[in-house]
Amino acid sequence: MIKNFKWLLLISLTFAACNTDDENAAPVEVPITSGTASFSKYVALGDSFAAGYSDGALFKKGQENSYVNILSQQFALAGGGEFKIPYTNDNIGGLLFGGNVIATNRLYFNGSGPVSVSGTPTTEITNKVVGPINNLGVPGAKSYHLVAPGYGSLAGVATGAANPYFARFASASGTTVLADALTQTPTFFSLWIGGNDVLTYATSGGIGVNRTGNGNPATYGSNDITDPTVFATVFTGLVNALTANGAKGVVANLPYVTTLPYFTTVPYNPVPLTAAAAVQLNTGYATYNGGLQAMVTNGLLTAAEATRRTVKFAAGANAVVIVDSYLTNLTAYGVPSYRQATKEDLLVLTSRNFIGTLVGGNAAAVNGVSVPLADNWVLSKDEVAEVKVATDAYNVTIKSAADAKGLAFVDTKAIMAQLSTSGIRFGNFHITAAYVTGGAFSLDGVHPSARGYALIANYFASSINATYAATLRPVDLGLYPIQYSASIQ
Repeated sequence: MIKNFKWLLLISLTFAACNTDDENAAPVEVPITSGTASFSKYVALGDSFAAGYSDGALFKKGQENSYVNILSQQFALAGGGEFKIPYTNDNIGGLLFGGNVIATNRLYFNGSGPVSVSGTPTTEITNKVVGPINNLGVPGAKSYHLVAPGYGSLAGVATGAANPYFARFASASGTTVLADALTQTPTFFSLWIGGNDVLTYATSGGIGVNRTGNGNPATYGSNDITDPTVFATVFTGLVNALTANGAKGVVANLPYVTTLPYFTTVPYNPVPLTAAAAVQLNTGYATYNGGLQAMVTNGLLTAAEATRRTVKFAAGANAVVIVDSYLTNLTAYGVPSYRQATKEDLLVLTSRNFIGTLVGGNAAAVNGVSVPLADNWVLSKDEVAEVKVATDAYNVTIKSAADAKGLAFVDTKAIMAQLSTSGIRFGNFHITAAYVTGGAFSLDGVHPSARGYALIANYFASSINATYAATLRPVDLGLYPIQYSASIQ
């Protein structure tokens, strides 16, 4: 008992001595290390997010603030080597091909809305950037594009078969993104790919085709949903190749693209009407609504679907009228596939400048009201479901590949869900997915702002620390702007 008491006394005295130190003494900093990983040769594979695309364009300052460049700067403090980026020539954005503009300038907020910066792009894609290139993020790339020979061919750009961003820095016309990564024998990699496999379908309002069950990407259109089996084969192959020589890495899953501000900014009911205007519109749709009831009477349409398709306005905020190809096709009977939008339908960001415009200057032909919105302006609830099913399948593949190889894993689906609901607080900053004001996204409504990219980099670093016992430090989000000005120095 006395012996135990002596030990307890010794411990308490030691604790007291430790706590009599100067309160103002600087805290002991933990050295920045790579843990069991090696950052000596880092390559980043991905799409526009890895490239640093922002405000509807790729430009030099955006590239500097890409999440992978921010990561590379942290890696440099832990033994990381050079990280070469295929920088554009300016902060205007846009691209030239043979002197012709093939990509638009970036956006900035002029006080009332987003507009394009002035000036002519100076980045000519035929002026090749000499590699090896560490940031292999390619705007517009889908999963299978990373293993597609010729995706960086200048000749292919002319025919629409290749990507102009990759053509600027591809090591050869017939190479692949993966091949250009492997020739560098990376010790560490990041891979975040798959968003465009559903995003282009979504941003086009679902005018593409859901290719689930079609295993041949050569038959796909640019706005199609990639077959989940194709994605699984490609993604697993990418991970296997990148880890074959012992490289470690980090991968990320995919958020639901429908939580992006591009789909959540324009409400489904943006049409304000007076009582008199509502009566006038209802009179105009009386023949259409009457035709639906005739279909029900003749057993050609269920009462439930007739109710869904009925167009009715009232004083106050009203839902837009849309074309919905998922409705029963009654064109043989002269009944079009119209209905009013619901909360489950998502209007694309660009529709905000289209709804309420006149067709040919005719005051009686108002888009979204007396003239239904075409499919490209709306991602209907059935199309939303298709996007989610595909995304869920892709995410199963990504997590399985990460687990199989012991890779760091970032749950961007959960991150985006939080941004789009309660938001995320880091220090003194609270950022959300709200368009313009939220701070996480740029003015194109799809790609992050500089601060959003910094947030992503911090999550990647945290996952790398947890997986490889590294001690990377988070960056200060306050050092990264939420918007770029018209003129960037």
